[in-house]
Amino acid sequence: MAINMTTALYSHPDCKLHEMGSWHPEAPERLSAIEDQLIASQTAPFLEYRSAPLADIDHILRVHRPEVIERIRSHTPVEHGGTLDHALTYFELDPDTAINPYSWHAALRAAGAAVAATQAVIDGEIENAFCAIRPPGHHATSTHSMGFCLFNNVAIAARYALDICGLKRIAIVDFDVHHGNGTEDIFHNDTRALMVSFFQHPLYPYSGADPLGMKPINMVNIPLRAYARGDATREVLQQHWLPALHAHQPEMIFISAGFDAHREDDLAQMGLVESDYAWITKQIMQIADCYSHGRIVSCLEGGYKLSALARSAVAHIRSLASLA
Repeated sequence: MAINMTTALYSHPDCKLHEMGSWHPEAPERLSAIEDQLIASQTAPFLEYRSAPLADIDHILRVHRPEVIERIRSHTPVEHGGTLDHALTYFELDPDTAINPYSWHAALRAAGAAVAATQAVIDGEIENAFCAIRPPGHHATSTHSMGFCLFNNVAIAARYALDICGLKRIAIVDFDVHHGNGTEDIFHNDTRALMVSFFQHPLYPYSGADPLGMKPINMVNIPLRAYARGDATREVLQQHWLPALHAHQPEMIFISAGFDAHREDDLAQMGLVESDYAWITKQIMQIADCYSHGRIVSCLEGGYKLSALARSAVAHIRSLASLA
């Protein structure tokens, strides 16, 4: 076993209070499953656990329009006399995305975790971090919350690194099975940020597969067919991601860590397994070691089959911590 690096895990109980109905796949049990697997795999003792703070609204405003924030805040259902008004239990932001009385604080904790992890990594307190947070973020655009996402946690953290911490170049790696349309919208043609991704196509949100010559200059989006397996994603990384990342020489790397491309996940039809996520993570770490002093902040996105999510997320975390 390799020597453990300082890897922090950021989370908060508030992130489990946000839920969108018993039918909804983006459920609080997702975080519990990861926590249980961290214990079962004997990974937990090697991590530094940190509580996610509430995000500063000014940091969110660097990414989202004020009306996005106000829509969530003003439509958050309220409790009356300690009980919920049943008619106000949920407010739908879109057909897939709702908020309950606890969603506002959960969203602030999720964004706050990403920013706090970024500051801690830049300050050298830790080498890298995984943010076990929800709601996820990579579908949230500058003007809309959508696709299970309220605020774009990775984009908020990346903009914080650029605008507040003074980094010149960052990279965002997105291996969720769905295209990170929100992140692309926010960093469209911002040459300080390189985004590399693969995703199943066609699949929600039906974006990212732009014709040649129409792609944003700082996006390396690689659409993959349904049932693509790990060898296809490894080829994408070697042929497309790595050359772009080496050319960009990022000073910090952010990961939108979705695990819904796993072969057991019912929300898509790709064929990755835990070893693929571990391998991808190690390749990203090699880039970080070359150009970023090892600095990585990873944030949970998708992954809805609880067992597959937990095993995959822990494989990712163990790689970050050099335990595998």
